[in-house]
Amino acid sequence: MRFSQLCDAYLELSQTAKRLEKTALIAALLKEVPDSDMAEVMMLLKGRVYPEWDKTQLGISSKLAIRAISMASGESETKIVQQFKKTGDIGQVCQQLLSKRKQSTLASSELSVKDVIKGMRKISTIEGSGSVDLKLRTIAHLLNNASPLEARFLIRILLEDLRIGIADGTIRDAIIQYALEKHGLHVIPADKPPKAEDSGVQTPAQEWRAAVQDAIDRSNDVAKVAVTARHEGLEGLRGIDLTIGVPIRVMLAQKETEVAAALTRVGTPAALEYKYDGFRMQVHRDKEGKITLFTRRLENVTDQFPDVVEFIKEVKVACILDCEAVGYDPKTGKYTAFQQISQRIRRKYDIDTLMKELPVELNVFDILYHENESVYLRPFEERRKLIEKIIPNRPGHIKPSDLLIAHAEAEVESFYKKSLAAGNEGIMLKTLAAPYKPGSRVGFMVKMKPVMDELDVVIVGAEWGEGKRSGWLTSFTIAVLDDDGNFVEIGRFGTGLKELEQEGGTTFSQVTDLLKDDILAEEGKEVRLKPNIVVEVKFEEIQRSPSYSSGFALRFPRFVRLRDDRRPEEISTLSDVMDAYEAQRGRNK
Repeated sequence: MRFSQLCDAYLELSQTAKRLEKTALIAALLKEVPDSDMAEVMMLLKGRVYPEWDKTQLGISSKLAIRAISMASGESETKIVQQFKKTGDIGQVCQQLLSKRKQSTLASSELSVKDVIKGMRKISTIEGSGSVDLKLRTIAHLLNNASPLEARFLIRILLEDLRIGIADGTIRDAIIQYALEKHGLHVIPADKPPKAEDSGVQTPAQEWRAAVQDAIDRSNDVAKVAVTARHEGLEGLRGIDLTIGVPIRVMLAQKETEVAAALTRVGTPAALEYKYDGFRMQVHRDKEGKITLFTRRLENVTDQFPDVVEFIKEVKVACILDCEAVGYDPKTGKYTAFQQISQRIRRKYDIDTLMKELPVELNVFDILYHENESVYLRPFEERRKLIEKIIPNRPGHIKPSDLLIAHAEAEVESFYKKSLAAGNEGIMLKTLAAPYKPGSRVGFMVKMKPVMDELDVVIVGAEWGEGKRSGWLTSFTIAVLDDDGNFVEIGRFGTGLKELEQEGGTTFSQVTDLLKDDILAEEGKEVRLKPNIVVEVKFEEIQRSPSYSSGFALRFPRFVRLRDDRRPEEISTLSDVMDAYEAQRGRNK
């Protein structure tokens, strides 16, 4: 498939904010995509050149992109920077400059989507002496073979800032619409997929929606789902299964602060587990004994946790496990806060030393695959029995998560207090008869914490500091996720971070270093950032506000900690904010 066809679709998608129109445009595009190009097109629709679980980074900064545009267009870097500051869109600047090139270039050849993926992946492999110059030449070569419109989107993809407003849900709905049309069924627009707890499906459209969503959840591969829907229909979609070695999105819990409300959601008797202050780890062990570890961000962290790999060697069966890795003090044996153990996620060297300083205990709380069979659809109580059968109980190393079957509110209250006293965040409550739903926030799994005065948010903007904070990013703009998968702003924070390392805690300097590669545009002191770094913030209350795109503002938000284990797509939602706002109003009456 020609890249120009995809760029025409990009342009149309960027010109509408209506989700149904975007869905129809992508559905129309899918009709033109050959099976052999589906994987590339699906990645490029999300502005990616590697699957989500591949930790390879392109590592292209806006400064490097400007140098490459200068090389391809013959224009000075100074003029490119000036135009960039005016428009805030380096892709648009590139398009304008290449439409009136100042120097002759070699005859260009038509780019395919495979050419684009291949060229960009080549950039990510360039290392060592002279790597910057070679990366520049590779980018310039792509631009010289591109039309001005193609160059606009090439630069945006390189900077991971596609700006066409496409979320996972839109792509899912487009696959459904395309499949329905192909198989001669009436398209019934729907804003949301059927809820997990809905019983049965009433229409063919609902049946297809459920089948596509389930297949995406199981495979984490929208290209495979699209091709299967095209050729094999419903039965093919239902035949898509989990694959050991390919991470899936973990099941997410809803929030509650009161025991009665939590039990209403999950029913009684209920399974209770500690909500550990660790990080989610998905463990894959194949039948040959190969072990792969993923975070909930779908990042491969096998190399960072050789101790966990050794623990899993004691599990003698092929499996996919959902776990919590919890740090503990090797001297006292007491659990430590997530912020300490999160260092191990980012560490690429001195692993053995850090492993001794910051050991982890792996608490296994669910199993999705066992031997040659997926088991995630079995009732939780059956899955728990499997865990107890195959997982060694070795505190300080690996063990089944602490569990209590509760029949009354008093038992939940007692377990809750016990968990908090042990230094945990709270408890999890689960429906005994419920299946595991990858990627869903469902009513049969609830997390209960003392108060809902904190949110996981993503940083989308900042300001360069002045005076003693000069050279640091400060006053961070934060966002949550709306129902369409868009990041909507909800406030700014500037407190909670430290100026000096000796003060203890995360510093402005550290956060600035993390964000520098995510800078998309600058205007004066203001900086626009790629939504990538997730943080936890606390706040006093939520207010209605027209100043932010969410319609709400956090009053006195304060930084608590970095959340390395959270993907931007897993942060708090606008629905969470609205629930907290309503609960707050109820408390204030």
